Formats: sequence, C-alpha cells, structure tokens
Amino acid sequence: MSDAPRPYTLIAELTYRCPLKCPYCSNPTELAAYDAELTTDEWGRVFEEAEALGVVQLHLTGGEPLVRADLEALVRKARALSLYTNLITSAVPLERTRLLALKAAGLDNVQVSFQDTEAERADELAGTAAMDRKLEAAAHVKALGLPLTVNVVLHRKNLDRVEAIVQLAERLGADRLELANTQYLGWALTNRDALLPTAAQLEHAASVARAARARLEGTMEVLYVKPDYFGTRPKACMDGWARRFLHLTPTGQVLPCHAAMSIAGMTFDNVRDRPLASIWRDSPAMRAFRGEGWMKEPCRSCPERAIDFGGCRCQAFALTGDAAATDPACALSPAHGLVQDAKRSAAAVADGAIRFVYRSRTGS
Repeated sequence: MSDAPRPYTLIAELTYRCPLKCPYCSNPTELAAYDAELTTDEWGRVFEEAEALGVVQLHLTGGEPLVRADLEALVRKARALSLYTNLITSAVPLERTRLLALKAAGLDNVQVSFQDTEAERADELAGTAAMDRKLEAAAHVKALGLPLTVNVVLHRKNLDRVEAIVQLAERLGADRLELANTQYLGWALTNRDALLPTAAQLEHAASVARAARARLEGTMEVLYVKPDYFGTRPKACMDGWARRFLHLTPTGQVLPCHAAMSIAGMTFDNVRDRPLASIWRDSPAMRAFRGEGWMKEPCRSCPERAIDFGGCRCQAFALTGDAAATDPACALSPAHGLVQDAKRSAAAVADGAIRFVYRSRTGS
C-alpha cells in the first residue's frame, strides 16, 4: 500500500444537469456520457469511505445539485458522519421550503453563483433568465441564518464591474465573497477568446479586491483568485495532484480535480468497482502526478516545485498535449509562448464580435 497523503475535502459532483448554460462552466464538454448517476445509497457509501480516509469537508456540487430529489437525504448522511457540508448551487431551483428542509438535515453553508450584478448582463452569461431567482434565494439563505458565500467567475465581460460585485455581496449580507478568475479548461477553453481579459482589467480588479478585503475585514471575507495566464509562476492547482482533494463525477469516477477526465489516455477508477481508499492510495491515475518523481525540467530542479507542484496537469495537457509538461502558465515553461499567443488572439477579438458557445449536452 502506498504512503498517500490524507485527503481533507470531497467534491461530490452529484449531477451535471443544470438550468444554466454558462460558457465558462468547468463541467466536461461531453455531458451526455454522465447520465448513469450514483444512487443515494452509493453516494452514502462514498461519504462513509471518504470520512474513514480523513475527509472532513464535503462540497455538494454539479451541475445543479438541487435537481437531485435525494439531496436532503445526502445532507443527513453527511451530518451523521460529522462532515461539514457546503451546497454549491446556481440557486435557480432553491425555494424557501427546500432550503428549510436542507437546513433541518444539517446543511452548514450555501454558495450561490452570480454571473454579474445586472439582470440583463447576468442572464446573457447564464444563457437563461436567472438573476431574480438568485437574489431571492440568497435572501432566503440569510433569513434562515445560514452562512452565505457569493461566488463570481471573473472574465472579460464582467471584470470592469468588480466594485459593483462587491457592493452586491454586501447588500446580500454575504459572509464570504469569492472573486475567481476563469481557468481555461472545459467550456472556458472553448470560449477562451471571448473570456480572456486584458492586463489592465485584471490590475484594476485586483486593486478593488485588495481595498474591499481591507475595508470588510471582520465582516465579509473577500477572496481574489489570481488568473493563471497573467502570472509568472503557476498556482498549486488543487494543492497538488491527489494530495488533499477527492473529486467524484456523477457516475462515480474518482478524480484529483474537476478537469482530469480531459487528459486523454488516463483511466480513472470508479467507486462502483473498487473501494474509495484503494483508489485513493493505489490507483495508477491518483499516483500518476503525486509527488515529484514524474517531473521534467524545468520543474525537476525548480526550488518552487514543492510549492506549486508544477502547476495544473490538465492545463498542461490542454495546451501542450503532455500532462507531464511544465504548466505553460509558468514563465519558465518552454511552452509559455502558447499562453502569450492566446492573450494576443483574445485581444484581437472586438467586444462586439464576441459569440459564446454555451454549455449544452450537444456541445453546440
């Protein structure tokens, strides 16, 4: 048996069904392959096995987890195991009665995604009318005494309105605001030219986020996630491959992160076929990029290799075709020019010419 590190977070993608069609969605672009979702009992067994491995946090996500009729039962199971449960939701189907039932079942936190601050802009990005329902749901969360996290994925179309986004989170009484710049994988990679911002936009947004963090300290936590394409060193994606996070697809594949299925040639074990502990500790996919033995130069001799772990394996594959390559977001990567080329390509697209490919089962 391997000396695998202890995972502390389970990200449970309960379903890929969703009322929204966001063009930066992190879900796979082949959605139809994930129809045979794990049952209530199967998810319950996964929660038990995850807790036995050391997991203490559970993120219930999708797609839209609220389309699962058994969501309350899954929350009750998590509560019985003393897992901290966070519901990550579009909030479109979140009625007050449903939220009451989830709170009674033991739900700890609700994270609501917003696309923008104005209905017309937000609904354009969501691909459907959703803003009014989100505002109503967020109000219910606070009225029922649950902690509220507001999450906004940032990109070219909304980065200029970070001040307004902070103000929206304040009006909603959010306990935490996550300003997360788009990572260009999945649907976001398909829409990269339409989503990549300018350096000036990012500089302004970062300045606004820093000021908001200082002003709201002790009232609302403000988290600003820097974008990969505009740095000189990569982030420690998921705190390293298969080190701290377990990620399950709706059909039971065990991944180190949400995008790992996009790496061609890799096979990920399924909890329907094998115990979770065995998969985590010993499966070839989990061990593939764990530690430092797989690293090539310049990662192999980089003094920061135990800090950033070579960056994102999925991004390396998406841009170079080699999942073991240094993440091209790193300025030391031989393929860093691919990132520079992408930024130049996006800059050449006029705002009026932007056309999104919206998330759909057909990929169109």
